[in-house]
Amino acid sequence: MCLVLHNTYEGQTCSVARTLEVVGERWTLLILRDAFLGVRRFDDFQRSLGVARNVLNTRLQRLVEAGLLERRRYQERPARHEYRLTPMGRDLWPALVALMQWGDRHSGAETGPPLAIEHRGCGGAVDDRRICEACGAHLALDDVRAAPGPGADAAVRERLLTPTA
Repeated sequence: MCLVLHNTYEGQTCSVARTLEVVGERWTLLILRDAFLGVRRFDDFQRSLGVARNVLNTRLQRLVEAGLLERRRYQERPARHEYRLTPMGRDLWPALVALMQWGDRHSGAETGPPLAIEHRGCGGAVDDRRICEACGAHLALDDVRAAPGPGADAAVRERLLTPTA
């Protein structure tokens, strides 16, 4: 475990501290959440998160520099880019699932989780070890889909049900 943390985690001999240098800011984790849900374009991230454009731009640049997202041009005139998870970024999927499930258990709404992760193959729920509760399959990111959960509000439903380009 890490002992004393300062304003930054540089110089800490701790894997958790080094990881926090990359993803330890709330907008960053929410951007990654949306990227896992299929959001790719700047305006779509901004609309989903409601974050100031300058903050979003800075966080996206940092995620690209850290190798978690890749910036790809999808339109020439005017030049427009989208942001896609890299293999390094995709490796964070288990951590985001764990954070979501922890939040569902310990700080969730009375109406239930706002988001459900389902096995694409059979529709079964995903347990805390990322195993399908219905068929027992060990699941990776490409094996699942997100759906509105019982506690989903209109914003969650719109985010999940609005197709991304």
